[in-house]
Amino acid sequence: MENEAYIEFLKSAHFKGASSLHVIIAGGGTGGHIFPAVAIANALKKQHPTIEILFVGAEGKMEMDKVPEAGFKIVGLYIAGYNRSSFIKNITLPFKLARSFYQVRKILKAFKPDAVIGVGGYSSFPVLRLAQTINIPTFILESNSYAGKSNQMLAKKAVKIFVASYGMEKFFPADKLFMTGNPVRSIFSEPMISRKSALDFFGLKEDFKTVLVIGGSLGARSINEVLRKNIHFFKNNNLQLIWQTGKEYAKTAASIEEEQSNIWTGAFINNMAAAYAAADFVISRSGAMVVSEISVIAKPVIFVPYPHAAEDHQTANANALVQNKAALMVNDKEIDEKLMDTLQMLVNDPALANDMKQNIARYGNKNADELIAKEILKDINV
Repeated sequence: MENEAYIEFLKSAHFKGASSLHVIIAGGGTGGHIFPAVAIANALKKQHPTIEILFVGAEGKMEMDKVPEAGFKIVGLYIAGYNRSSFIKNITLPFKLARSFYQVRKILKAFKPDAVIGVGGYSSFPVLRLAQTINIPTFILESNSYAGKSNQMLAKKAVKIFVASYGMEKFFPADKLFMTGNPVRSIFSEPMISRKSALDFFGLKEDFKTVLVIGGSLGARSINEVLRKNIHFFKNNNLQLIWQTGKEYAKTAASIEEEQSNIWTGAFINNMAAAYAAADFVISRSGAMVVSEISVIAKPVIFVPYPHAAEDHQTANANALVQNKAALMVNDKEIDEKLMDTLQMLVNDPALANDMKQNIARYGNKNADELIAKEILKDINV
């Protein structure tokens, strides 16, 4: 049975002629795919106000909520990615993939896009692949330093491939690569709030250096456990802590916060602009989105890559900066022994911290969305 949004889309899809240009943005699954996609969509609207944009995502994934919240239409495919932990769960994968191609064929016929942009996530593959078979121009955003298999397969027939890391010619045709950086959330196009206002938001003081810990939207258990076991490290070293825990660890961290005046904890941080403005140091996973954001704000960072990420791309993301002295990295399996020592070393070495800030700033680009939009519009003769 098809979802209601998909049925309504097909019933009301009389787009051609309503505007001069139609673009599909396909992909999602995580904020690291969705937020850049929305940023590109907004940049396209800014540069071509009459454009009609349709998102295509995966039914049941977070893009089905986040994209409408951003003011754009989305259609969900019944598709799933390969499950690395359970072979049994992959039995229905061929059926779901075939069904998604059937859905995509109808979407392309109804919407008649002038271009398709893939931002990553398994819902992007059938859309771009089918578009390429009927000669619709396709564009790829590869957020990570290690390219996903789907994007590598799609690259040969893509018009342009936008990347955020150097050395991506080992995955893609060099003549199609454009080094743009990753589009970041709209908070980065606004004036940075003051450190004082940011610290006031979290109930913290100006007199102490502040460590921001972000483990992704679900939190990071390994990081959380190390912080719990070493919570007195912060007060003993005149440090404050902004600790985004994820939902599962929020209760545990909240009980610790009650006993510590120098700590703020929360399952999620809704005001990331304040969190980044308050931070003097950052400890973080190394998904593409957060790497791009930290590069834009230029803060000294210790990355702890998520060890189970596809193709270990988080380690590749972090290594791209570590090799250029723009970040430090602690492997997840060594976190108990090395994380707090690495943090202490960084806090006690202002020269190192300053060098890291200058080096990581070279990777930050607030205008990646505008550059990508401009290149896409140029290639579809607008």
